[in-house]
Amino acid sequence: MRIAQVAPLWERVPPPAYGGIELVVGLLTDELVRRGHEVTLFASGDSITLARLESVHPQALRLDTTVKECGIYEMLQLSRVYERASEFDIIHSHMGCAALPYANLVKTPTIHTLHGIFTPDNEKLFKHARHQPYVSISDAQREPRLNLNCVATVYNGIDLSTYEFYPEPQDPPYLAFLGRISPEKGTHLAIEIAKRAGWHLKMAGKVDVVDVEYFEEKVKPLIDGKQIQYLGEANHAQKNALMGGAVATLFPITWREPFGLVMVESMAAGTPVIAMELGSTSEVIAHGKTGFLCHSVEECVAAIDKVDQLDRYTCREHVQNHFSVQRMTDGYEAAYRKALADLLVPEKPVLSLSLV
Repeated sequence: MRIAQVAPLWERVPPPAYGGIELVVGLLTDELVRRGHEVTLFASGDSITLARLESVHPQALRLDTTVKECGIYEMLQLSRVYERASEFDIIHSHMGCAALPYANLVKTPTIHTLHGIFTPDNEKLFKHARHQPYVSISDAQREPRLNLNCVATVYNGIDLSTYEFYPEPQDPPYLAFLGRISPEKGTHLAIEIAKRAGWHLKMAGKVDVVDVEYFEEKVKPLIDGKQIQYLGEANHAQKNALMGGAVATLFPITWREPFGLVMVESMAAGTPVIAMELGSTSEVIAHGKTGFLCHSVEECVAAIDKVDQLDRYTCREHVQNHFSVQRMTDGYEAAYRKALADLLVPEKPVLSLSLV
């Protein structure tokens, strides 16, 4: 199958540190190539891939301070993709709603993975293109009221072989938090949980421009370098070691998380996850087996005392069974076949009545 994978330009594929979408795109693209598909990856020029790489800019936009209008490069990329649409059997977009207007103009079907959330503004465009094929990354992410043509739910996957397993947490014990330092990820709640429980907390993650004020006002004053540590942005190996050495990873989100790759990465290392039950967390965590689903800071604090009852091997096995790159790729191949088969279904004839 000739497949075009279209990635956001903000981060490299795969990302050197934080970037869940780009990590998934990189793993999926390479696995499709290994399975014999002819794949072209449209991404930033510094991306690393087994596929043929096409780019409109030499590096990730986040790293180029000379770029002032990121949307221009996004439009350039999508123009290039759809000008060449006839070269592909299917186009797979990971760019949210950006590709929707282009996809309506060509015969080659586009599968859109819904990596993000719906907003009052983007819902208008999704409704306009609701008949295009979509893939949700969790059942919780779907919005039935939009009546989108969701052909499948495909959970994000990871390459388990790149995650070291930690059969025991490190000593002295600590809790881990990893993710964007933002209100949605609940960084301030992770700190509150650790303080109430009297535990050491190690945090890592990037601070986006939009979250600088939050970091400066709500997070930074609480970082003492002793009980509460902030380690900055972490690469893959650092993330694995940080979560693998922890007693538990805190995931106290305040929004409907569409998936939450951090949960999977933590369990792959053998570390249970304590999360707020919002969005996809109940689909990712096996409550009472690989972590705990909570509804308040108090419940999160209480869950810490029960973590030692969980088996760390079970956490890793859970990832192998449900969130491997192979399982993810199987799901996308099935979605591609469904989208192509739907094209072959003849349209029902329109009956017209004429009055004599």
